[in-house]
Amino acid sequence: MSIAVFYNPARKSSGEGASLSALGPEKAEEVRAFHKTFKEYAPTPLHDLTHLADAFGLGHILVKDESRRFGLNAFKVLGGSYAIGNYLAEKLKRPISTLDREQLCSPEVQKQVGNITFATTTDGNHGRGVAWTARQLGQKAVVYMPRGSAQIRVDNIRALGAECSVTDLNYDDSVRMTWNKAQKNGWVMVQDTAWSGYEDIPTWIMQGYVTLAVEALEQMRSMGIQAPTHVFLQAGVGSFAGAVLGYLAAALAPYMPTFIIVEPHKADCIYRSAATADGMPHSVKGDLDTLMAGLACGDPNTISWPILRDYAAAYISCPDYTAADGMRILAAPLYGDSPVISGESGAVTAGILQWIMQSEDGTHAREKLGLNRQSSVLLISTEGDTSPSTYRDIVWFGKYGRWSR
Repeated sequence: MSIAVFYNPARKSSGEGASLSALGPEKAEEVRAFHKTFKEYAPTPLHDLTHLADAFGLGHILVKDESRRFGLNAFKVLGGSYAIGNYLAEKLKRPISTLDREQLCSPEVQKQVGNITFATTTDGNHGRGVAWTARQLGQKAVVYMPRGSAQIRVDNIRALGAECSVTDLNYDDSVRMTWNKAQKNGWVMVQDTAWSGYEDIPTWIMQGYVTLAVEALEQMRSMGIQAPTHVFLQAGVGSFAGAVLGYLAAALAPYMPTFIIVEPHKADCIYRSAATADGMPHSVKGDLDTLMAGLACGDPNTISWPILRDYAAAYISCPDYTAADGMRILAAPLYGDSPVISGESGAVTAGILQWIMQSEDGTHAREKLGLNRQSSVLLISTEGDTSPSTYRDIVWFGKYGRWSR
């Protein structure tokens, strides 16, 4: 199956569409200040792949490496930690800006908030972040995973003291099941997607993700690059993509970058929602059995969808081999560039960029999106080798290779 691109005919300028106020620079600084109270906090690397950029005919390819985040091999903990921190702050009737990690796990706070069980559904990385935060703050976590989840991801969550089990449902049905269990058992649902009546926690999660975008912009400027011209963002439910797009569109207004949203064919709910062109979010049903486990989501986040609808320039739906290509490219870019260990969901944007810049089929996209020697392209490798056996099969042994297309 070939790569499909839909160009947004109604893209708006920064601030002319959906509100970006919840993701703007002022909120972003508050979020990062909270993250800095964790001793594990440090900005993750931003790699400037100059040789690969030259080979692709670009000015810069900048890769934010989230495999280093809090020792958890993925960015997701940024959202879970900030959301749980906000929830506890509300219980304490205090602004989160007045709290830090040490206070939140103190005996005094524990006594005030009581014992809480945080529940979530995950493909792996989000649940690990919720489990880690719950343990850090002296609380419990219960995590459910969709059918087909890798055992190593289950083990990683259980190693953090959380209860974790794999359901016989797909991701979206598992989310609904977890919500019902949370309502019945008095648990607090910490989910990175939203629906009517459940919006505060997903908003806090999106705000948590903004820390990585703040870091990336600062790191670029320290390199002498004022801003990216193009940003490729992978989407599952769209929370991560909407958060990073929202912050950069607000922070760089009126000269916001060109944003391109990338999804797997079998879970391309954002692409289908955009291509339907009625302005409404549309779901993808079925098994969602894509290599890109972290993007195997069929229901768009109702908070992030308007942001992606209004400000993205293009939406791309791609086969699984695109992610495998990206993993191999980042693992061995070109001599002199820093290698990046990037998992299936982390590397798909690198695979798409190679297709656009070096294939004949990508020529129209290259021209339409204005990608050339003056372009500074930002990619975010959202995870490392979170499934090590899958990573080795692809990078070492060529699974999902070009010959299998």
